[in-house]
Amino acid sequence: MAKLYFHYSTMNAGKSTILLQASHNYIERGMQTLLVTARLDDRAGAGRIASRIGIGAEAASFDVETDMFEMIKSKLDAGPCACIFVDEAQFLTEEQVWQLARAVDDLHVPVMCYGLRVDFQGKLFPGSAALLALADEMREVRTICHCGKKATMVVRMGPDGQALRDGDQVQIGGNETYVSLCRRHWRAAMGEDLAETGR
Repeated sequence: MAKLYFHYSTMNAGKSTILLQASHNYIERGMQTLLVTARLDDRAGAGRIASRIGIGAEAASFDVETDMFEMIKSKLDAGPCACIFVDEAQFLTEEQVWQLARAVDDLHVPVMCYGLRVDFQGKLFPGSAALLALADEMREVRTICHCGKKATMVVRMGPDGQALRDGDQVQIGGNETYVSLCRRHWRAAMGEDLAETGR
């Protein structure tokens, strides 16, 4: 039975690597997949998903105007497709997540979404919030903080090397911009006095 999956994590946890490997597994068995990524994140090139370890693949792209249901339906109308893979799923709108859920329910194709859960201020992205509400299955992709604990948060670094507390929710960047931390070290980086608050 087809399901909507949400694989979530913080930055640099290997989400794109896992996505590309999962798609490769289908292709190796003679099945077709559809890869989709956010148009605004073109660090790997337009319409391309790439991993920090050097693997990549061409992908369709979406922006806020894209009808995800129609994109998937067109792919299926053109021929069999075993699975849909969506990278940078935090950039989906709530409506687009519903469109993906419809594709699962009505077109009977599994959809695997990979994305960040929270932004640098610890707030849910709209796409991630909708996926947390609607996904049939959720899986955490884990990475670690510099202290060795599980990283669940991310800080955005300014030019001076200090964590930024304000700014737009979306700013494309990689290791030069973002650092994944456990909650305690995120709080410290954001300027909370841990001794004063007793947390």
